[in-house]
Amino acid sequence: MKRTGRILRKSIHTFLKNYQFFTTTSLLLALPFSLAILLSQALVPFSPLLPTIHNRLRSLFDAADFPPSSEFLTILNLKLSQTITSSILVLPFTLSFLLMSKATIIHSLNHHKPSLNPSFSSFVSIFNPMLFTQVCNFFIILSANATCFFLLCIAFNFLEGLGYSSPKNPPPCFCFWRRSLLHSPCKCPHCVGRTSTALVLAIPINMALGAVEALFQYRVVRAYYTDRSPTCSMALEGIFIAYLYSMVIVIDTIVSCVFFKSCKSDFQLDQERRYCYRIEIDDQDVKTLEDLP
Repeated sequence: MKRTGRILRKSIHTFLKNYQFFTTTSLLLALPFSLAILLSQALVPFSPLLPTIHNRLRSLFDAADFPPSSEFLTILNLKLSQTITSSILVLPFTLSFLLMSKATIIHSLNHHKPSLNPSFSSFVSIFNPMLFTQVCNFFIILSANATCFFLLCIAFNFLEGLGYSSPKNPPPCFCFWRRSLLHSPCKCPHCVGRTSTALVLAIPINMALGAVEALFQYRVVRAYYTDRSPTCSMALEGIFIAYLYSMVIVIDTIVSCVFFKSCKSDFQLDQERRYCYRIEIDDQDVKTLEDLP
């Protein structure tokens, strides 16, 4: 917890220290993505993709011999369909505006002096690896979901074999569908052994994103369904909430960079200590050989 608090304080300090750059460049680049992801949740029920994905998942559940009358599976199917549809709708914004915003943040933190006009070559050198990482992350998430579905299928069949019926209500952990993606650290030597720190850092960020999404649903979507017509104040309030969402995304990226730098510095210190320890052992071995007759 001490390390986590130090990383969060340093991230907030970095954001406030370079507030002008982050709010005029990185945040504005993330704003279209924020608007897209907030609006997608309101547009998902009217999307033609939702019934198609819902029927496909339903047939998949039926093929896996899940009980069709289970209320738990009904909610599971609906939430999965909404999440997949929303992800597809915002995918172009994710691969463009979101990655560009994160690239500017990483570029500024690597050079220690944020510039409003970074060179195109340096920007591309960061954007291309991030694009490749995002695509790989998409397939990893699909693999993780497939694995969870396989384990869920085994669990249901095992419970039915023991004579238990399927639960009527979902457990509390399934109430956080929108923010249920796994935030695990990258499998590099720098982050090994720091999984708990990464997960603790992800909790406040995900809670903030969920709070902003709930605020948008309450203040904008609810008001639209009540008045049945968009107003200027409603649009301005929606843009302001999207601005807050973009700010959380910027802070999340800064936290990730500070966390990685912390892991990298700790890894280098460990390597230096091991190297010094090996030198001491070698010196002791040499002295021992000299003492031999």
